[in-house]
Amino acid sequence: MDLKKTQLTDLHEELGAKMVPFAGYLMPVRYSSDIEEHNTVRDGIGIFDVSHMGEFMVSGPGSLELIQKVTSNDASKLTPGRAQYSCLPNTEGGIVDDLIVYKMDEDHYMLVVNASNIEKDWKWISGYAGDDVEMQNVSDSMSLFAVQGPKAAEALQKLTDIDLSAIKFYHFVAGEFADVTDVIISATGYTGAGGFELYVPNIYARKVWDAVMEAGKPYGIKPIGLGARDTLRMEMGYCLYGNDIDDSTSPLEAGLGWITKFTKDFVNAEQLKKQKEEGISRKLVGFKMEDRGIPRHGYDLENAEGEKIGHVTSGTMSPTLQQGIGLGYVTLDYAAPDTELFVAVRNRKLKARVQKLPLIG
Repeated sequence: MDLKKTQLTDLHEELGAKMVPFAGYLMPVRYSSDIEEHNTVRDGIGIFDVSHMGEFMVSGPGSLELIQKVTSNDASKLTPGRAQYSCLPNTEGGIVDDLIVYKMDEDHYMLVVNASNIEKDWKWISGYAGDDVEMQNVSDSMSLFAVQGPKAAEALQKLTDIDLSAIKFYHFVAGEFADVTDVIISATGYTGAGGFELYVPNIYARKVWDAVMEAGKPYGIKPIGLGARDTLRMEMGYCLYGNDIDDSTSPLEAGLGWITKFTKDFVNAEQLKKQKEEGISRKLVGFKMEDRGIPRHGYDLENAEGEKIGHVTSGTMSPTLQQGIGLGYVTLDYAAPDTELFVAVRNRKLKARVQKLPLIG
C-alpha cells in the first residue's frame, strides 16, 4: 500500500527524522531522541506535524441534530469558538472513534478525527446524515501543527495580533497568523503541556512551519516526533484509539463517562445507560511500576495470587518520572488508586500500583 505524505515530508527527511508508516501515512517518529524531544515539550516548546489527522466540515440546518445523534457529548452546549472532546459510540457498546467537535458558526462544525479512522468515520457519520446536512472531507487540503509546551504562547504571540492568552482551553479563534489569513488557532493538544494547534491550508504549511520555528528559536524550539507525542500523552493518561479504546471498549469502561451525556438521544444511548445503571465490570486505570521494567501493550495484569485481572493497553518509560508507567483495563476490584497489581513480563511478575490520572500529577 502506498503511504500518504504530509506537505512537509521532504522537510522532515531533510531534518534527519526517522520516518515510519503510521495510520497510512509516512510520519516522523523522532528527530533526535524520544527523551530529549519529550523534555523539550514539557519544559519549553516543540512543534509536531500532525497533518495526518482527519477534518470533516459539517454544515446545514441539520448539522447539530446529526452531531447530537452520532456523538456522546452534548454539542448543544457549544457556542462559536468552542471545541469539545467527544466520541462516536457504535451499536455494540464500543467506540467507532474519539474526536474533537469545533463549532465554527451557527450550523457549521468541524470534526477532527484520528488518521487511521478517516474513511471509517466518514462512512459512519454520513450514514446518519439527512438531506439537510452537507458534509465535506477536507483532510487532504489541511495541515495541522501542534505547538506545545509552557513557552508556546509567548513564542507564537509574535506571529499574530490575536491575544493568545485570552484563548481558554478548548476554545479557538480563526484569524491571521504568520501573515496567513484564516488559520484556526486552537487551545487544544495531546500533551498536557499547554500550547496550541494550528489548522492551516496546505499551500501555506511550509510558510507557517518556518515562521513558528523562527519565532520559537529564542525559546529552544525543536521539531518533535510521534514517539514523544506518545510518551507525553501517556503521562497524562490520555487515551489512544486502537490501544486504550476501540470498537470493543465502552466509553464508561474507558473513564469517558464525563463525555457521555444521557440528557440527549444518541447512537446506542439506551445500552450505555443500562450499563451505567447496572455497573461496569472493568475499568481503564493508570499505574506506575514499583519494580524496574516497562509495561507493554498486551501484557497481562495479575493479582498477588497470579490470577489474570486485566491487560496493559499502553506502556512506556516515563521521561519525567524516570520509571515505567502504563494504562490498562482491570476488573473493578483492582481499579481503586493505590491498589497493588503485577505486570506479567515473560516469566516474571513486576509490581505496580494504580495511580490517579494524570500520572505525573
